[in-house]
Amino acid sequence: MTKYFDGSIEELEQRVAKKMSTYRYQHSLRVRDYAKQLASENNVDIEQAEVAALVHDYAKERTDEEFLAVIQDKHLDPDLAKWGNYIWHGVVGAEIIHDELGIDDRDILNAVREHTTGAGSEMTLLSQVLFMADYLEMGRTFPGVETARQVTEQSLAAGVRYQIVHTVLRLVQKETVIYPKSITTYNYWLQHA
Repeated sequence: MTKYFDGSIEELEQRVAKKMSTYRYQHSLRVRDYAKQLASENNVDIEQAEVAALVHDYAKERTDEEFLAVIQDKHLDPDLAKWGNYIWHGVVGAEIIHDELGIDDRDILNAVREHTTGAGSEMTLLSQVLFMADYLEMGRTFPGVETARQVTEQSLAAGVRYQIVHTVLRLVQKETVIYPKSITTYNYWLQHA
């Protein structure tokens, strides 16, 4: 029995695996492994980080219709309907995780909500761990990933700053609309890491 899920980690793994493709599930396992390492290095509850990492993409492969229904049913910010899976699977996915898996730990759910957008001053260490573990898990091979791993090894906050700066830069280069919370994250971490 875990403190954060009404069952064992193995049971959580099985329930998560049933809702994901093999590819997505393997990614979640790699994120879990990296999150446990970062949690250990940064005095974060390892079990809490493990649960957050296992469930962070639980809703990633849901349909747009499912997300839109949750936004409406849960009376979430109507502006969310304008975004897509990249935002929904975290922000709206936390509601699905709560309802389907019974996880009600606020820090875990917030870490899931923030794992693609980050957050400003309210970003907990757990949220930072998940944000970075998802970015750096060992299946990632993007240019600069080794530098990002080294920066994060030196300082979790510096890693968060590195990621949000490079993510916003990539989105600007693609000339795509940027989710407002990502801009808030960028502005905060640029000055505080």
